Amino acid sequence: MKILFDLFPVLLFFAVFKWGESHQDSAQQWVTALFASVSAAGAITAEVAPVMLATGVAVLASCLQILYLLVRRQKVEPALWVSFIIILVFGGATIYFHSETFIKWKPTVLYWTYGIGLLAGQWLFKKNLIRSAMESQIQLPDPVWNALLYSWVGFSVVMGIANILVAQHFSTSAWANFKLISVIGIMPAFLIAQSFYLSKYMKDEQHEPH
Repeated sequence: MKILFDLFPVLLFFAVFKWGESHQDSAQQWVTALFASVSAAGAITAEVAPVMLATGVAVLASCLQILYLLVRRQKVEPALWVSFIIILVFGGATIYFHSETFIKWKPTVLYWTYGIGLLAGQWLFKKNLIRSAMESQIQLPDPVWNALLYSWVGFSVVMGIANILVAQHFSTSAWANFKLISVIGIMPAFLIAQSFYLSKYMKDEQHEPH
């Protein structure tokens, strides 16, 4: 359920974008009615309307996520705050300027922000943030914690580059497909690979004499 909650804005973005692609006139009418007064780039074209509508829905979904957690007095994780701020900035710019470029950059900025945050924690504050998040669930040797951290940094760098390459060299529709695949396919595959890597250490821990 937590995974679905975290992916809620992405899934909505994809669903609304695909609907808008096949109903461009309707999407244009919706976007014009909703955003014409807060846009600065003149008339909204049918071509850009699907991504603008999907972006608006994703921004709303992110706001509802934060509001839901705050109302229930639950902790809003730092990663969720970062994602929320970035979608507000880049999603808002997409709507204001009628430009899909900003929302296409958003995943890269998010990935690289996470990567920089992990490196800053390790290099500046001598704190492994992956270890801080997972140590209550699993005990690992120090070298393994470091390997995990740098694997996440590498993953963030690679995914950020991949997103930009797809955004620049393929259609918006192909980019949206890649965006969905990255969160429901590539990310889970990376987590599964990590689980296999960690499994031997978990077994060693279970067989340690008490």
